[in-house]
Amino acid sequence: MLEYDYNDDDTTSGGHLMLREQRQTLYYMRLIEHEMPKLVAYRKPFVAPEKSPIIVRSLEYGGEDHPANAKRVAVVAVDDLPLTDEYSIHKFKLLAGPRWSLKPPTNSGVSELAEWGNGFVKISCEDFSYPAQNLKWISDTLDRLIKEANDPEKDTFVDVPQDFGHLYSAARKQKLGEHRRGRILERPTIHDFPQEWLPDDVLEPYENM
Repeated sequence: MLEYDYNDDDTTSGGHLMLREQRQTLYYMRLIEHEMPKLVAYRKPFVAPEKSPIIVRSLEYGGEDHPANAKRVAVVAVDDLPLTDEYSIHKFKLLAGPRWSLKPPTNSGVSELAEWGNGFVKISCEDFSYPAQNLKWISDTLDRLIKEANDPEKDTFVDVPQDFGHLYSAARKQKLGEHRRGRILERPTIHDFPQEWLPDDVLEPYENM
């Protein structure tokens, strides 16, 4: 029984829900009109970086919905990261674990003829529903690895050798013989050949590398 007499002067519960949604919409519209212009004071011109060290790879299935559409994979060369010295580079590779590889990972967007240097790190994520969330997790993880590797107050693990077990395991699965006689660590590339041995049509693409 109602506590007061209903005189047909009120709306239903569904009507109140609709009014609440309208009030919320008006609230955000007022913010856009009155508060957003104040952000102009913090506007800065965009300056494109000279070099983008991180390569991001995505998956698409011809416009069809697929769980892997949100997955993101990032590959970056260790030499392009802001690591302070050789000790931080060594610690970074230890922290990366099996995500670190000496040569560019397959399907990473990095040329197989690129200089190996200190190797590459590949991080992937598909735990979240949106691609931007997965990419943000990758970015945050990479920042944490760099911060931990550059921290001078923590152990540098200089006495811990680099683990190549995952590299040899992958080489054995490929069955190409690269796990024999140290080919993984000392595999010759085109950069090891004397330039006078190479014809001009082969040497020209590598002159600017």
